[in-house]
Amino acid sequence: MNTEKALLRFLTCGSVDDGKSTLIGRLLYDTASIYDDQLTRLTQDSKRIGTQRDGLDFALLVDGLEAEREQGITIDVAYRYFSTDTRKFIIADAPGHEQYTRNMATAASVCDVAVILIDARFGVQTQTRRHSFICALMGIQHVIVAVNKMDAVQFDQAVYKQIQQDYLALIGQLDIPDVRFVPMCALTGDNVVHPSEQMPWFRGQPLLHYLHGIDVQQARAGEHFRFPVQRVSRPSASFRGYQGRITSGSIQVGDSIRLMSTGAVSRITDIRLGEQSLSQAQAPQSVTLCIADALDVSRGDLLVDKQHLSQLSDRLRARVLWFAARPLEPGAQFTLQFLTKQTRARVERLHHQIDVNSFAEVPAVMLSCNDIGVVDLRCAESVAFDDYVSHRETGAFLLVDNTTGQTVAAGMVQRALPRAGSASTPAAAGQSDVEGNPNANIRWHVPSVTSHERAAVRGHRPCVVWFTGLSGSGKSTLAHALDRRLFDMGCQSFVLDGDNLRHGLNKDLGFTPESRSENVRRTAEVAKLLTDAGIIVNAAIISPFTEDRATVRAHLSEAVDFLEVFVDTPLEECERRDPKNLYKRARAGEIANFTGISSPYETPVAPDVHLYPAKDSIEDCVEQVFQALVNRGILTQT
Repeated sequence: MNTEKALLRFLTCGSVDDGKSTLIGRLLYDTASIYDDQLTRLTQDSKRIGTQRDGLDFALLVDGLEAEREQGITIDVAYRYFSTDTRKFIIADAPGHEQYTRNMATAASVCDVAVILIDARFGVQTQTRRHSFICALMGIQHVIVAVNKMDAVQFDQAVYKQIQQDYLALIGQLDIPDVRFVPMCALTGDNVVHPSEQMPWFRGQPLLHYLHGIDVQQARAGEHFRFPVQRVSRPSASFRGYQGRITSGSIQVGDSIRLMSTGAVSRITDIRLGEQSLSQAQAPQSVTLCIADALDVSRGDLLVDKQHLSQLSDRLRARVLWFAARPLEPGAQFTLQFLTKQTRARVERLHHQIDVNSFAEVPAVMLSCNDIGVVDLRCAESVAFDDYVSHRETGAFLLVDNTTGQTVAAGMVQRALPRAGSASTPAAAGQSDVEGNPNANIRWHVPSVTSHERAAVRGHRPCVVWFTGLSGSGKSTLAHALDRRLFDMGCQSFVLDGDNLRHGLNKDLGFTPESRSENVRRTAEVAKLLTDAGIIVNAAIISPFTEDRATVRAHLSEAVDFLEVFVDTPLEECERRDPKNLYKRARAGEIANFTGISSPYETPVAPDVHLYPAKDSIEDCVEQVFQALVNRGILTQT
């Protein structure tokens, strides 16, 4: 019966002695989830070491360590299971002491909902803020604030309302969209499973009602397929399978997948669950996948949906929660672990620390135990990962001390950074005006005719329209069509075509990730010079990497308007068109590092204009870009 029920993982957290363990014990007791022998032992332990005189001390159901029982606190994370008629639950009871913050973060990383307890006598505390911030950091979208021990304040509605207002002011600074409140007394069961007769003024529902109603499956339904390979199964010469757990999305027999480390594409031929063959599987099932081609796949590799790739880089920016007693400093080296993948990593830069009281970013030269900060990491090799917001599991990692083997930090990826050695990395981008810099004596000459004067004469402002998409998606066609429309109405415009630039300015560049980044950088510099002449520049260039496009936007938008236009044509359609036979040659192995085949294309997350040429006409697509220019005020005559 339980296999058909939806599973919800939630944690209880908050300050010390807010009643977390008692709440869980009451939930288990009131849902009849305690066995007779457990109840007998609870009765005996309550008389021997309990705190409730002749009553049951429900905290003893959860506090299993002897030290926890002696001190009346939670030290380790305790997990408990219970079910009702409609749902099953796994509860993580997180410790409240600051020194055990790492244990709380561990529990939050695998939970969908957080129940944050607040002692009605003391209101919002520092640890309440810290735990709320960590919940947001770990991507928890649903929080239930349980204002506990209402009996200690005579079930006063005014006390509850004040705490509610204080917490709403706090949570407004965090990215947690769903917050609910319940006044309760966990010890007596008021508003835990059953409504309280002591608080008739409360018009909401008991805690368990909210836990039943939260839907976390719908949010997971749109996630893309991710499968970290844990083991290669080779029981005989006739069978090869790749074992692991699907961390997000779903897969069916016949679906196309991509190996992120090489960009190679194959097809799912079988899905095994033990000895049983399945037609499909979904997260969080652990399965064996069989594929059509003999690819070089090993432990630590990541298989993804062919159309929706993860990031691939040897550099990344992340938030980290530091666990160790010794501080984290730039230059420190660790073993970085993304699920089944391990590699060496070095802290390139510590950007700042986050103050858990004000949530402000403050300068820092190191991170102490339980501090949270933002760092840049450089890995010994390229690693496949996602940003934590879109994929929690493939966007999270651990840092392990190389000497002791202890886990010293948990990290959440914010974004990929340019690969080491690319033109957009700090080392390759030039230095400030200091001794030893060959460009120290070069100065920018301000033009005598300003861009405002040119705009007044020509009737439009300069801007850069950056068309990005796969080869064959229609970027150049649309850029030239827009150019013709602008020219016909008297505008000064020009097309920077990626192929044309490679005939001259960029002819010395290849198609490695580093060369592609330099290709994008040079194109952006030419575009900037043309905008100084008052021209609307239509740049048609694949620009496959998110970081490169972000760098271009940041660089150009300081001076002119910038529109990123994503020409979203499916890979199959691009291959069908294949105007230059490039895809055919790439499939045959004649072209290396070909975007979409052997090199990834990182899809824009929030382009200014999103076009679908496979279903919309050229005229319709051009009209969408044209209207975007009008809406931006770039065109003053239409």
